[in-house]
Amino acid sequence: MGGVGVGRRGSVFLTSGQRTSTTVLLAEAAAGRGMAVRSLADAGALTASAEAAVHWYGGPLAADRIADTLALGLLEPPDDWLAKLPQEFTGRHVELTTLAEAWQTRHPVFAKPPSDKSFPAAVYADGSRLPRTGEGVAPDTAVLLSDVVTFAVEYRLFVLDGRVAAGSRYAVYGRLDPAPLDGDVREPEVRRFADRLLAEERHSLPSAVTVDIGLVQDPDRGGRERWAAVEANMPWFSHSYAARVEGVLDVVLRAAGPRGRVAPGDERFLRAAPRVFG
Repeated sequence: MGGVGVGRRGSVFLTSGQRTSTTVLLAEAAAGRGMAVRSLADAGALTASAEAAVHWYGGPLAADRIADTLALGLLEPPDDWLAKLPQEFTGRHVELTTLAEAWQTRHPVFAKPPSDKSFPAAVYADGSRLPRTGEGVAPDTAVLLSDVVTFAVEYRLFVLDGRVAAGSRYAVYGRLDPAPLDGDVREPEVRRFADRLLAEERHSLPSAVTVDIGLVQDPDRGGRERWAAVEANMPWFSHSYAARVEGVLDVVLRAAGPRGRVAPGDERFLRAAPRVFG
């Protein structure tokens, strides 16, 4: 998708009505590139953007409502990406299943939706504690289950064409603690693991994607540490934390832009149209 990662004058950077720190930073950076910045919270924003080349930052539910009207091409990693990774990259057992199956789990498990936020990602005492009602929650809802592990530190990486364009630490022992990747004491380790992961698995991800990695501590092996993939997500709904905003914007623009500019290699990663019932 040549050029889409840099932003173009005359194009639109459209955001949801939710004002977050990442939304503000990206909007300012997009305006600095000559893009028109609009929000769905503004009256007439959707109509005014209908004939433009639109890029998006916001949640998947809002994106699903406007994607067809604006001819958006939204890239996202496959739901089963983490479950299909070799264990050398996950450091733990991971499986993709449905909520109906997960409800039968009889031991502590970490559970999360593969991409959306239909229920909280957390450690659940057993499957009976997983939600049974709510928006986007149904027996056939996809869910990732994994062994419960301790991540000493976690990093978010914004990846473009198989290379880290921007990154940030975001948690230490599960507590929010953002700091730029650049200059971080563990930056060399992070980049080495990311380079190895992306060299092996680039084909399984869209050209623009967010990949979270972390350092797992294994108390059963004397606190032995190993790097592991945490998850992959769509950049157009990922918090930037302390990552370099220009690099983040490059990735977001590629991941959520005009459908007609999606490269052939990325077409299999396009977000499917939402199911309509009734």
